[in-house]
Amino acid sequence: MLAGRPAFAIVGGMSCPLVPAPPRPRHRGNPPPAAPADALRSAARRRLLGAAAAVPLAGCASLLPIGEPASATDPGAAALLAESADAHGLAAFRTLGDLSVSYDGRWRPLIDRLQPVLVDRGHRRTSQERLLLAEGRIGQSHRGPAGTKHVRRDPDGVAVWFDGEASTDRDVLDAAALVADAYRLFLLGPLALAGRPLPMRRAGGETVDGAACELVDVWLRPGLGRVARDRLTLAIDRRTRRMRRLRFTLEGLRSTQGAVAKVDCFEFVERHGVAWPTRFHERLRRPIPGLPVHDWTLTGLDADRGLDAAMLGGPGFSGLAQVPAAPL
Repeated sequence: MLAGRPAFAIVGGMSCPLVPAPPRPRHRGNPPPAAPADALRSAARRRLLGAAAAVPLAGCASLLPIGEPASATDPGAAALLAESADAHGLAAFRTLGDLSVSYDGRWRPLIDRLQPVLVDRGHRRTSQERLLLAEGRIGQSHRGPAGTKHVRRDPDGVAVWFDGEASTDRDVLDAAALVADAYRLFLLGPLALAGRPLPMRRAGGETVDGAACELVDVWLRPGLGRVARDRLTLAIDRRTRRMRRLRFTLEGLRSTQGAVAKVDCFEFVERHGVAWPTRFHERLRRPIPGLPVHDWTLTGLDADRGLDAAMLGGPGFSGLAQVPAAPL
């Protein structure tokens, strides 16, 4: 999701005054200072940061206001979301007990300097992830140039270990919970929302990668990470009914409150009767519209190993959870 040298952070719900980013977490993995050969690139980054800092505060209202609609859920929105879940394979998905996936990704320049704790470029390059679908439990084993990071996300909490050492840093824990919840949503899309009594409404249409899409706004409770709520907008392909884009607020971390990002999903494959996106591209919507953040791919997937909560760890996976996800 959104990572090095802190420049500013976005705070607030309907407004986003710029404040210093929180200190870096006390673990390895921060990128080294730019080498002389990178001087031009660094200068460009400084100009972009300066432009972001110059955004008038009066114009910082979130593109996805958190406040819920006064009316009840729009039946048309609920029907469209249900159609999308069916198109993703809801009936087959509900028969699955656990899911094992793997990812490989690349962070774009600059974002690690805006959000070092959330991005954690030093530890988040590849990952093995395990989901207990009915229980809502997630285990993540990340690897990067600085070492390993293991996350256990349960419905009632989160725990993080760097190279086997537990972290108690509030921002590290908040960021890990936000990332775990968000990546589950990116992978599952409408399957993660089906049947939940959430406020939602239809919100017009837009084109995503040449495909005409219909939009559904959803107020997610609880939100992504350790926060009461977030707001989502799903772009649903009019022809295939698959989710092509997800816009979302990031209220679960102090340094990202007021920010909005979007993830586009590509190249679906069918496994276990479910349509899974295998390529993802993330950009910011606010504070720097269009800034590329992250590109990653789904490299492995299998289901129903018989995983249980104890196998998710930490400080690492055990038993059946240790086996890498089956390559796609």
